[in-house]
Amino acid sequence: MKTSAISSVTEIETNVIEPSGRQRRVMSDFAELIKARLTLLVLLTTAVGFYLGAKGPINFIRLFHAFFGTALAASGAAALNQWWEHRLDALMHRTRTRPIPAGRMLPRDAFILGSVLALAGVVYLALACNWLSASLAAATIVIYIFAYTPLKRISTTNTLVGAIPGALPPMIGWVAATGRLDPGAWSLFAILFFWQMPHFFAIAWMYREDYARAGFEMVSKGDDTGTRSASQAVLFCMALLLACGFPAFLNIVNHLYLAFELLLNGLFILVAMRFLRTQVPADARKLFVASIIYLPLLLLALVLTKS
Repeated sequence: MKTSAISSVTEIETNVIEPSGRQRRVMSDFAELIKARLTLLVLLTTAVGFYLGAKGPINFIRLFHAFFGTALAASGAAALNQWWEHRLDALMHRTRTRPIPAGRMLPRDAFILGSVLALAGVVYLALACNWLSASLAAATIVIYIFAYTPLKRISTTNTLVGAIPGALPPMIGWVAATGRLDPGAWSLFAILFFWQMPHFFAIAWMYREDYARAGFEMVSKGDDTGTRSASQAVLFCMALLLACGFPAFLNIVNHLYLAFELLLNGLFILVAMRFLRTQVPADARKLFVASIIYLPLLLLALVLTKS
């Protein structure tokens, strides 16, 4: 009798615990499917673009609309990217535990979810902000899914193409605030475009064997010494230094910003040059980490020195 009672209690506890665990697993898989950390970065750059483009007091309701619409579009694009590449993700150590290749989510479900989110984001931006911001969001999705993703197995130019959708979110924020696509928006695009190159070259070299296993054509392919990847990283860090001067030239920020950006870019270039000199995984990882630290600090400098 006691054994039966204990068994009943155990069953009740299991029934209570298991649904909670499944719910956490579903939420975790959803976050991984939409690349939550990358999406948060996208939203950060969108918000900065909106703030820098806005004249006078910030319209927080419009900022929310731009933020939410971009979140939907970015989440949908990430989900569709994983749906497209799920067979290739299964071949790489760093991606084989993602929801679809690990068998925790059906490709069909990811496709439906991604399509709904992407479409909802574009429609939301069109209705709540303006058609220009919606058009940029649509361009982001189209280039990311139909140009960058298939190009990864065809040409090393995929990195350059992939940097385009990665650089569009601050422009979405800017035009959501202003309704115009002017030089200020393009200056933010240039900064994000050039920043992505050393960031991704470091990742691609660290995981070059994984990318080769999936048949991806990266600059790091066959670059066992790291010379090609590191030299490209240094080149684009220097281009980034020039691009970062555009907001000051356009009077978006005051001249105090130049001191911040010169310091940040100088340090970033030094880290990239160290990777070029040593060509060891530890310094490639330092470049990757430096790129992650660099961007929020630069965005903060832009915000704090707005004219």
